[in-house]
Amino acid sequence: MNSSIGCLAKSPEYQSFRSTIAQRKVAIDNKSENWVIYDAGPRSVRSPLIFLPPASGSADVFFKQIVFLSSVGYRVISVEYPSYWTHAEWTEGFKKLLDTLQLDKVHLFGASLGGFLAQKVAESTHINPRIHSIILCNSFSDTSVFTHNAIASTFWLMPSFLLKRIILEGFNDDIVDKDVADSVDFMVERVEGLKRSQLASRLKLNCSDSYVEPQKLSDVIITIIDVFDESALSQNVKEEMYKCYPNSRRAHLKDGGNFPYLSRSVEVNLYIQIHMRQFIGSRCSAVAPEFERDLDNVQTELENQLRENSNSSSNG
Repeated sequence: MNSSIGCLAKSPEYQSFRSTIAQRKVAIDNKSENWVIYDAGPRSVRSPLIFLPPASGSADVFFKQIVFLSSVGYRVISVEYPSYWTHAEWTEGFKKLLDTLQLDKVHLFGASLGGFLAQKVAESTHINPRIHSIILCNSFSDTSVFTHNAIASTFWLMPSFLLKRIILEGFNDDIVDKDVADSVDFMVERVEGLKRSQLASRLKLNCSDSYVEPQKLSDVIITIIDVFDESALSQNVKEEMYKCYPNSRRAHLKDGGNFPYLSRSVEVNLYIQIHMRQFIGSRCSAVAPEFERDLDNVQTELENQLRENSNSSSNG
Protein backbone atom coordinates (compact mmCIF):
# COMPACT_ATOMS: atom_id res chain seq x y z
CA MET A 1 0.00 0.00 0.00
CA ASN A 2 0.92 3.67 0.16
CA SER A 3 4.22 4.64 1.74
CA SER A 4 2.44 7.07 4.08
CA ILE A 5 0.88 4.18 6.01
CA GLY A 6 -0.03 5.19 9.52
CA CYS A 7 -0.58 8.91 8.82
CA LEU A 8 -4.19 8.97 10.04
CA ALA A 9 -3.47 6.72 13.02
CA LYS A 10 -0.66 9.07 14.06
CA SER A 11 -2.64 12.26 13.46
CA PRO A 12 -3.37 14.58 16.42
CA GLU A 13 -7.11 14.21 15.73
CA TYR A 14 -7.01 10.42 16.05
CA GLN A 15 -4.75 10.54 19.09
CA SER A 16 -7.13 13.02 20.73
CA PHE A 17 -10.07 10.76 19.91
CA ARG A 18 -8.41 7.74 21.53
CA SER A 19 -7.39 9.69 24.61
CA THR A 20 -10.71 11.45 25.26
CA ILE A 21 -13.43 9.01 24.17
CA ALA A 22 -13.52 5.77 26.10
CA GLN A 23 -13.88 2.42 24.39
CA ARG A 24 -16.57 0.30 25.99
CA LYS A 25 -17.22 -3.44 25.62
CA VAL A 26 -20.77 -4.76 25.84
CA ALA A 27 -21.56 -8.45 26.27
CA ILE A 28 -24.60 -9.74 24.39
CA ASP A 29 -25.93 -13.34 24.29
CA ASN A 30 -23.02 -14.66 26.36
CA LYS A 31 -20.87 -14.64 23.24
CA SER A 32 -17.12 -15.08 23.62
CA GLU A 33 -16.66 -11.79 21.76
CA ASN A 34 -18.13 -8.45 22.84
CA TRP A 35 -19.62 -5.54 21.00
CA VAL A 36 -17.13 -2.67 21.07
CA ILE A 37 -18.60 0.83 21.17
CA TYR A 38 -17.58 4.48 21.41
CA ASP A 39 -20.40 6.54 22.93
CA ALA A 40 -19.84 10.31 22.77
CA GLY A 41 -21.97 13.39 23.29
CA PRO A 42 -24.84 14.20 25.69
CA ARG A 43 -26.23 11.08 27.39
CA SER A 44 -29.56 12.86 27.77
CA VAL A 45 -30.18 12.23 24.04
CA ARG A 46 -32.27 9.06 23.66
CA SER A 47 -32.21 8.79 19.84
CA PRO A 48 -28.51 8.91 18.94
CA LEU A 49 -26.87 8.42 15.58
CA ILE A 50 -25.21 4.98 15.48
CA PHE A 51 -22.39 4.22 13.03
CA LEU A 52 -21.96 0.76 11.48
CA PRO A 53 -18.59 0.06 9.80
CA PRO A 54 -17.87 -1.80 6.56
CA ALA A 55 -16.60 -5.40 6.56
CA SER A 56 -13.05 -4.07 6.69
CA GLY A 57 -13.60 -1.64 9.54
CA SER A 58 -13.63 -1.28 13.30
CA ALA A 59 -15.55 1.14 15.49
CA ASP A 60 -12.82 3.78 15.32
CA VAL A 61 -13.02 4.27 11.52
CA PHE A 62 -15.64 6.98 12.17
CA PHE A 63 -13.43 8.95 14.56
CA LYS A 64 -13.69 12.10 12.43
CA GLN A 65 -17.48 12.01 12.68
CA ILE A 66 -17.49 11.11 16.39
CA VAL A 67 -15.15 13.95 17.32
CA PHE A 68 -16.94 16.59 15.25
CA LEU A 69 -20.58 15.67 15.87
CA SER A 70 -20.19 15.14 19.62
CA SER A 71 -18.46 18.53 19.89
CA VAL A 72 -21.55 20.31 18.51
CA GLY A 73 -24.07 18.51 20.70
CA TYR A 74 -24.94 15.28 18.93
CA ARG A 75 -24.89 11.95 20.71
CA VAL A 76 -23.10 9.50 18.45
CA ILE A 77 -22.25 5.85 18.98
CA SER A 78 -19.91 3.84 16.78
CA VAL A 79 -20.06 0.06 17.08
CA GLU A 80 -17.92 -2.92 16.19
CA TYR A 81 -19.85 -6.17 16.33
CA PRO A 82 -18.69 -9.68 17.25
CA SER A 83 -18.94 -12.68 14.95
CA TYR A 84 -22.46 -13.23 13.63
CA TRP A 85 -22.94 -15.67 10.78
CA THR A 86 -26.43 -14.79 9.49
CA HIS A 87 -28.24 -11.52 8.92
CA ALA A 88 -31.08 -12.61 11.23
CA GLU A 89 -28.61 -13.38 14.02
CA TRP A 90 -26.93 -10.00 13.56
CA THR A 91 -30.20 -8.05 13.65
CA GLU A 92 -31.28 -9.84 16.82
CA GLY A 93 -27.90 -9.06 18.38
CA PHE A 94 -28.20 -5.39 17.40
CA LYS A 95 -31.69 -5.09 18.86
CA LYS A 96 -30.41 -6.58 22.12
CA LEU A 97 -27.59 -4.02 22.07
CA LEU A 98 -30.18 -1.23 21.80
CA ASP A 99 -32.07 -2.77 24.72
CA THR A 100 -28.88 -3.00 26.79
CA LEU A 101 -28.10 0.67 26.06
CA GLN A 102 -31.74 1.54 26.87
CA LEU A 103 -32.35 3.02 23.43
CA ASP A 104 -35.77 2.71 21.84
CA LYS A 105 -35.44 4.24 18.37
CA VAL A 106 -32.22 5.43 16.74
CA HIS A 107 -30.68 6.83 13.56
CA LEU A 108 -28.12 4.78 11.63
CA PHE A 109 -25.13 5.62 9.42
CA GLY A 110 -23.98 2.52 7.58
CA ALA A 111 -20.96 2.18 5.29
CA SER A 112 -20.95 -0.63 2.71
CA LEU A 113 -21.84 -3.82 4.67
CA GLY A 114 -22.79 -1.59 7.59
CA GLY A 115 -25.35 0.09 5.35
CA PHE A 116 -26.78 -3.25 4.25
CA LEU A 117 -27.10 -4.36 7.88
CA ALA A 118 -28.76 -1.02 8.73
CA GLN A 119 -31.39 -1.73 6.10
CA LYS A 120 -31.86 -5.30 7.36
CA VAL A 121 -32.47 -4.21 10.96
CA ALA A 122 -34.94 -1.55 9.78
CA GLU A 123 -36.64 -4.22 7.64
CA SER A 124 -36.85 -6.67 10.55
CA THR A 125 -38.35 -4.07 12.92
CA HIS A 126 -40.82 -2.47 10.51
CA ILE A 127 -43.83 -3.64 12.55
CA ASN A 128 -42.38 -2.27 15.79
CA PRO A 129 -39.95 0.35 14.41
CA ARG A 130 -36.58 0.88 16.07
CA ILE A 131 -35.02 2.98 13.27
CA HIS A 132 -35.96 6.63 12.63
CA SER A 133 -33.65 7.21 9.67
CA ILE A 134 -30.64 5.82 7.80
CA ILE A 135 -27.68 7.39 6.04
CA LEU A 136 -26.25 4.92 3.51
CA CYS A 137 -22.64 5.51 2.42
CA ASN A 138 -21.28 3.56 -0.56
CA SER A 139 -23.72 0.80 0.31
CA PHE A 140 -25.89 -1.79 -1.46
CA SER A 141 -29.30 -3.46 -1.16
CA ASP A 142 -28.53 -6.91 -2.63
CA THR A 143 -25.52 -9.11 -1.84
CA SER A 144 -25.70 -10.88 -5.21
CA VAL A 145 -23.51 -8.11 -6.66
CA PHE A 146 -20.42 -9.66 -5.05
CA THR A 147 -18.27 -12.24 -6.80
CA HIS A 148 -17.69 -14.53 -3.82
CA ASN A 149 -21.32 -15.57 -3.22
CA ALA A 150 -20.63 -19.13 -4.34
CA ILE A 151 -18.02 -19.71 -1.62
CA ALA A 152 -19.73 -17.79 1.22
CA SER A 153 -20.42 -21.02 3.11
CA THR A 154 -16.69 -21.89 3.18
CA PHE A 155 -15.31 -18.67 4.68
CA TRP A 156 -15.30 -20.17 8.18
CA LEU A 157 -12.74 -22.74 6.97
CA MET A 158 -10.29 -20.28 5.43
CA PRO A 159 -7.06 -19.06 7.08
CA SER A 160 -6.73 -15.39 8.03
CA PHE A 161 -4.32 -14.46 5.24
CA LEU A 162 -6.77 -15.64 2.58
CA LEU A 163 -9.71 -13.87 4.19
CA LYS A 164 -7.71 -10.65 4.36
CA ARG A 165 -6.73 -11.02 0.72
CA ILE A 166 -10.40 -11.34 -0.29
CA ILE A 167 -11.33 -8.18 1.65
CA LEU A 168 -8.38 -6.22 0.29
CA GLU A 169 -9.32 -7.09 -3.31
CA GLY A 170 -11.80 -4.21 -3.19
CA PHE A 171 -9.10 -1.69 -2.21
CA ASN A 172 -7.51 0.42 -4.89
CA ASP A 173 -3.69 0.57 -4.75
CA ASP A 174 -3.25 3.02 -7.62
CA ILE A 175 -4.26 6.25 -5.85
CA VAL A 176 -2.89 9.73 -6.47
CA ASP A 177 -4.98 11.69 -3.96
CA LYS A 178 -3.14 11.70 -0.62
CA ASP A 179 -6.24 11.86 1.59
CA VAL A 180 -7.81 8.90 -0.22
CA ALA A 181 -4.53 6.98 -0.02
CA ASP A 182 -4.28 7.69 3.71
CA SER A 183 -7.85 6.44 4.20
CA VAL A 184 -6.99 3.17 2.45
CA ASP A 185 -3.87 2.73 4.56
CA PHE A 186 -5.88 3.34 7.74
CA MET A 187 -8.43 0.71 6.70
CA VAL A 188 -5.70 -1.80 5.82
CA GLU A 189 -4.44 -1.42 9.39
CA ARG A 190 -7.95 -2.13 10.67
CA VAL A 191 -8.16 -5.30 8.55
CA GLU A 192 -4.84 -6.47 9.96
CA GLY A 193 -6.26 -6.08 13.46
CA LEU A 194 -9.35 -8.24 12.92
CA LYS A 195 -9.54 -11.81 14.22
CA ARG A 196 -10.08 -14.70 11.82
CA SER A 197 -13.63 -15.26 13.10
CA GLN A 198 -14.46 -11.58 12.53
CA LEU A 199 -13.05 -11.66 9.00
CA ALA A 200 -14.88 -14.86 8.09
CA SER A 201 -18.23 -13.89 9.60
CA ARG A 202 -18.20 -10.44 8.00
CA LEU A 203 -17.40 -11.86 4.60
CA LYS A 204 -20.23 -14.34 5.03
CA LEU A 205 -22.65 -11.54 5.91
CA ASN A 206 -21.35 -9.55 2.93
CA CYS A 207 -21.66 -12.38 0.41
CA SER A 208 -24.50 -14.67 1.58
CA ASP A 209 -27.49 -14.40 -0.75
CA SER A 210 -29.84 -11.78 0.64
CA TYR A 211 -31.62 -8.61 -0.39
CA VAL A 212 -33.56 -5.82 1.24
CA GLU A 213 -37.32 -5.48 0.89
CA PRO A 214 -37.48 -1.70 0.44
CA GLN A 215 -41.25 -1.52 0.91
CA LYS A 216 -40.67 -2.36 4.57
CA LEU A 217 -38.53 0.78 4.89
CA SER A 218 -41.16 3.11 3.45
CA ASP A 219 -41.47 5.02 6.74
CA VAL A 220 -37.71 5.32 7.26
CA ILE A 221 -36.12 8.60 6.12
CA ILE A 222 -33.07 7.80 4.00
CA THR A 223 -30.11 9.76 2.64
CA ILE A 224 -27.73 8.07 0.19
CA ILE A 225 -24.11 9.24 0.07
CA ASP A 226 -21.91 7.98 -2.74
CA VAL A 227 -18.85 9.00 -4.71
CA PHE A 228 -18.36 9.59 -8.41
CA ASP A 229 -14.77 8.33 -8.56
CA GLU A 230 -13.59 4.72 -8.45
CA SER A 231 -14.92 2.63 -5.57
CA ALA A 232 -15.69 -1.01 -4.90
CA LEU A 233 -19.30 -0.56 -6.03
CA SER A 234 -20.30 -0.27 -9.67
CA GLN A 235 -22.63 2.38 -11.06
CA ASN A 236 -25.27 -0.32 -11.58
CA VAL A 237 -25.26 -1.07 -7.84
CA LYS A 238 -25.72 2.62 -7.08
CA GLU A 239 -28.57 2.91 -9.57
CA GLU A 240 -30.29 -0.06 -7.96
CA MET A 241 -30.11 1.71 -4.61
CA TYR A 242 -31.77 4.78 -6.11
CA LYS A 243 -34.57 2.56 -7.49
CA CYS A 244 -35.11 0.99 -4.07
CA TYR A 245 -35.45 4.39 -2.42
CA PRO A 246 -36.81 6.84 -5.02
CA ASN A 247 -37.78 9.35 -2.31
CA SER A 248 -34.38 9.34 -0.62
CA ARG A 249 -32.15 12.36 -0.44
CA ARG A 250 -28.95 11.96 -2.44
CA ALA A 251 -25.56 13.39 -1.58
CA HIS A 252 -22.94 12.96 -4.27
CA LEU A 253 -19.23 13.46 -3.67
CA LYS A 254 -17.03 14.20 -6.65
CA ASP A 255 -14.40 11.85 -5.26
CA GLY A 256 -13.33 10.21 -2.01
CA GLY A 257 -12.88 6.53 -2.83
CA ASN A 258 -14.30 3.72 -0.71
CA PHE A 259 -13.99 5.54 2.60
CA PRO A 260 -15.13 9.16 2.18
CA TYR A 261 -15.90 9.50 5.90
CA LEU A 262 -12.11 9.44 6.32
CA SER A 263 -10.90 11.06 3.08
CA ARG A 264 -13.66 13.67 2.69
CA SER A 265 -14.80 14.03 6.27
CA VAL A 266 -15.85 17.70 5.98
CA GLU A 267 -18.28 16.91 3.17
CA VAL A 268 -19.61 13.79 4.87
CA ASN A 269 -20.06 15.66 8.17
CA LEU A 270 -21.95 18.39 6.33
CA TYR A 271 -24.30 15.86 4.71
CA ILE A 272 -24.84 14.14 8.07
CA GLN A 273 -25.68 17.50 9.62
CA ILE A 274 -28.17 18.30 6.84
CA HIS A 275 -29.82 14.88 7.26
CA MET A 276 -30.05 15.11 11.05
CA ARG A 277 -31.31 18.69 11.22
CA GLN A 278 -34.77 17.66 10.02
CA PHE A 279 -35.33 15.95 13.39
CA ILE A 280 -34.40 18.94 15.57
CA GLY A 281 -37.18 19.87 17.98
CA SER A 282 -38.77 16.42 17.80
CA ARG A 283 -38.50 13.59 20.31
CA CYS A 284 -36.23 11.75 17.87
CA SER A 285 -33.60 14.52 17.71
CA ALA A 286 -30.02 13.28 18.10
CA VAL A 287 -28.78 16.65 19.39
CA ALA A 288 -29.23 18.05 22.89
CA PRO A 289 -31.67 21.04 22.98
CA GLU A 290 -29.10 23.43 24.44
CA PHE A 291 -26.97 23.05 21.29
CA GLU A 292 -29.73 23.48 18.71
CA ARG A 293 -29.48 27.26 18.29
CA ASP A 294 -25.79 27.01 17.36
CA LEU A 295 -26.25 24.54 14.51
CA ASP A 296 -26.78 27.21 11.84
CA ASN A 297 -23.30 28.54 12.59
CA VAL A 298 -21.88 25.02 12.58
CA GLN A 299 -23.29 24.32 9.14
CA THR A 300 -22.00 27.67 7.82
CA GLU A 301 -18.51 26.89 9.16
CA LEU A 302 -18.56 23.48 7.45
CA GLU A 303 -19.63 25.04 4.15
CA ASN A 304 -16.87 27.64 4.41
CA GLN A 305 -14.30 24.97 5.20
CA LEU A 306 -15.49 22.96 2.22
CA ARG A 307 -15.10 25.97 -0.06
CA GLU A 308 -11.61 26.63 1.29
CA ASN A 309 -10.63 23.00 0.68
CA SER A 310 -12.01 23.19 -2.84
CA ASN A 311 -10.10 26.41 -3.58
CA SER A 312 -6.90 24.92 -2.19
CA SER A 313 -7.29 21.86 -4.42
CA SER A 314 -7.94 24.05 -7.48
CA ASN A 315 -4.92 26.24 -6.76
CA GLY A 316 -2.79 23.16 -6.09
